[in-house]
Amino acid sequence: MQPVDLTTLNATCAELCREWIPARTEQVYQRDRYTIALALRTLKQRGWLTISWHPEAARICIGDSPPRVPDTFTFSDQLRHQLRGLALIAIEAIAPWERVLDLQFASRPGEPALWHLYAEIMGKYSNLILTDADNQIVTAAHQVSPAQSSIRPVQTGQPYEPPPPLTETTPSLSEPQPHWQERVSLVPGAIKRQLLKSYRGLSPALVDSLVKVAGIDPNQSTESLTASDWQRLFQRWQEWLQALETAQFQPGWTEKTYTVLGWGITEPAKDVQILLHRYYTDALNQQTFKQLRHQLVQKVSSLREKLRQKARTFAERLQQSDEAEAYRQKADLLMAHLQYCQPGQTSITLSDFETGEPIKISLNPENNAVQNAQALYKRHQKLKRARTAVKPLLKETKEEIEYLDRVEAALSQMEQYSRPEDLKALEEIREELIQQRYLTPPKERSRSSSDESQPDCYRTPSGWELLIGRNNRQNDQLSFRTASDYDLWFHTQEIPGSHVLLRLQPGAVPEEADLQFVANLAAYYSRARQSDQVPVVYAEPKYVSKPKGAKPGMVIYEQERVLWGRPQEASSYRMENESSRKN
Repeated sequence: MQPVDLTTLNATCAELCREWIPARTEQVYQRDRYTIALALRTLKQRGWLTISWHPEAARICIGDSPPRVPDTFTFSDQLRHQLRGLALIAIEAIAPWERVLDLQFASRPGEPALWHLYAEIMGKYSNLILTDADNQIVTAAHQVSPAQSSIRPVQTGQPYEPPPPLTETTPSLSEPQPHWQERVSLVPGAIKRQLLKSYRGLSPALVDSLVKVAGIDPNQSTESLTASDWQRLFQRWQEWLQALETAQFQPGWTEKTYTVLGWGITEPAKDVQILLHRYYTDALNQQTFKQLRHQLVQKVSSLREKLRQKARTFAERLQQSDEAEAYRQKADLLMAHLQYCQPGQTSITLSDFETGEPIKISLNPENNAVQNAQALYKRHQKLKRARTAVKPLLKETKEEIEYLDRVEAALSQMEQYSRPEDLKALEEIREELIQQRYLTPPKERSRSSSDESQPDCYRTPSGWELLIGRNNRQNDQLSFRTASDYDLWFHTQEIPGSHVLLRLQPGAVPEEADLQFVANLAAYYSRARQSDQVPVVYAEPKYVSKPKGAKPGMVIYEQERVLWGRPQEASSYRMENESSRKN
């Protein structure tokens, strides 16, 4: 993840000052432990200023409105108490070449600042600190005690001190090329490393971009650079300083990340705010998605294995209970032939009542024949009771395994993050597992939007809408709330997978190509994705029902018809759908 460097911070600060100063602070909301949002209103617009001190994604930019979830953080409560209703009158760097912004708040524009909110955007050392007009710290997102840092403690009641200044040389637009070149090449080494060591205000990402756009390998030695190489490099260096001087930036997407200098852009961005918000939202979502999916896959896999072992144990006990009648038969034989039993016998062989076949009966030599028969009757009764008790337990365990198989099938469809809907669908699976008591609620609950995620949507060859559930919540929604009498419901036959709904107009009859298209996707969104052909059933929604007390996603159906889906063909549908969504 590319951190916000000095250049990016200057670009976003310049835009904020042009478009959002002055602004009234209407609300303060803390999204998570690292991010707050200030609701700002100007004469022309209203928006949410996001400020984050995340160790990997510290930033300041205009973002989305927060979710409708109560804010219970103490830090935001303190900010809300002091800043709500005040005017944001300025956003300034505390000093040139420093990555610390001073957000100043006053009763109204033109009056002295009553409060200062210092946003320190410095990677893992980022912080957000509120001070009064005398620069006394009132609250901080992350307090640093003297034991943690003897150089710069950050604690309530102490005066605010800026971070220690960097020691590298400050870049200057007036510096001539020979002097600049001499400084960079004084000690031979890779050009990227020498630039970073020689001047302040540079970041690895910026230097990489600057060197590559000049047509030079970042690892190329300064000794091997030609005069034309130095000339091109210095020209880009001047372009960078000119952009900082004039606050004229060109935000956009590059092949792997973003830039605000217009170098290597593959897709321009409307402004820096949209660029930063989209990049860091996607990056953090992708990080969260990967971690959450790994946790859920591991948990579901572990639960399924435990339940399978439990089912095997119950099956073994049922198999043992099948011998109950044999024990009763032996007891009857023994009671009918008491005269043949002798004291101290360890076994006796008697003829079966019906077949006449010899049956060997083990005996306890310390008991007489009647006592041995009673022991056999007791064993018979115990096994009969065990069968009565174990049968429902085995059925319940198998139902749990089937449910977790469906959850596992849904997780297998979400291999990679591509849009916010992916993370939302994954979080719904976690919430469902918590509700079903397979997971314990996390200490810090998700503060994402309370809106439900949406199913995947396709268009058949004839243009009919096709909806595909991505988790059990969506499956139940499609099958029992979205579906109308005119639609068709699809699902892989006896294979865990998504519920698929083909939306039709009254009286419409889908073409064979439409049905095959839907069957292919239903097969693709199932556990049998790797198969060549998969049986897919379809029925009218009125013939689909949920058994009483059934777990999420569980349905029964009747009057179904069968098609053979070809999941390998559906993979191309999905790529086309992803491409059209991005466009």
